[in-house]
Amino acid sequence: MIEPPVFGDDRGWFSESFNHRKFADAVGREVTFVQDNHSRSAKGVLRGIHFQTGEAAQGKLVRASVGEVFDVAVDLRESSPTFGRWTGVVLSAENKRQLWVPAGFGHAFLVTSDVAEVQYKVDAYWSPDHERGLRWDDPEVGIEWPEAGDFQLSGKDQAAPTLAELKAAGDLFE
Repeated sequence: MIEPPVFGDDRGWFSESFNHRKFADAVGREVTFVQDNHSRSAKGVLRGIHFQTGEAAQGKLVRASVGEVFDVAVDLRESSPTFGRWTGVVLSAENKRQLWVPAGFGHAFLVTSDVAEVQYKVDAYWSPDHERGLRWDDPEVGIEWPEAGDFQLSGKDQAAPTLAELKAAGDLFE
């Protein structure tokens, strides 16, 4: 979790949303971001769980610049003691928090406000040949989404495989 300082007064506020040196200190290594992404979604939209494999594996620094999302990362590294576990945090324009999702993790978010804009920096380019997904409601992973209801998912996300299917296909990380 990255929490940039916010400096406010009666005029408004200022925050340094990214500083290369501070970020490298926080994650313990140099990271070069190659692409910035920005999405806008309505309440109830669930995007993910997405990841890329092989040499195209991506680390993502995620933040909500408008509205609020429940942001999730799932450990997909088979050799990890936390393999298959997830963590979820609220990212919002109000709290200005950011989540670092390293390569080897799947990423998803659920929009919990009327609308949200999510921005994220990635350290590898998008590669359709390496793009994969994990089923958002896989009982083996057991993500506890904060709101019940009919989530809006893309067809690709609705058809995403389970963790067991990804493992059988060899589509996970070592």
